[in-house]
Amino acid sequence: MSNKVLVSVLCLAMVVCAVLVVPNDASAQSISSSLGVVPYPSKGQSAQQQSKDEGECYAWAKQQTGIDPVAVASAPTQQSGPAAGGGERVRGAARGAAGGAAIGAIAGDAGKGAAAGAVVGTMAGGRQARKNKAAQEQQAEQAKAGTLQQFNKAFGACMEGKGYVVK
Repeated sequence: MSNKVLVSVLCLAMVVCAVLVVPNDASAQSISSSLGVVPYPSKGQSAQQQSKDEGECYAWAKQQTGIDPVAVASAPTQQSGPAAGGGERVRGAARGAAGGAAIGAIAGDAGKGAAAGAVVGTMAGGRQARKNKAAQEQQAEQAKAGTLQQFNKAFGACMEGKGYVVK
């Protein structure tokens, strides 16, 4: 082997080693801490072994539950669909116009009463739409939390099987 080839191989090996060696960075987050799970190595496992076990348990829990916590966590919670007040505003306007027309007829001008009632009804419908949207978002958040909890349960069971106490 020529000296140039040998130097090239050594340089490549050094680059590969530099990439593979990860400094002990306290800001790097382990899988368990990103899941909100705290495993204690009750059998004296090393940090390297724990990291390996966490990776295996993550893959196992994902396969067993069919849940990818990264995808679940990054999924938007807002329901796609019409903007707030789609049907509720229209229904509110119709009810308000009908009520306003009846009151306006008594007062002598059904048209003005219907217009005023429609405005008030639209505002009430918008308020109901916002309430409905908030309730849907809360339900979506609860469903997401339940899904992540199911994954964490499987992850914890795997880690316990590998000799960790999980809290």
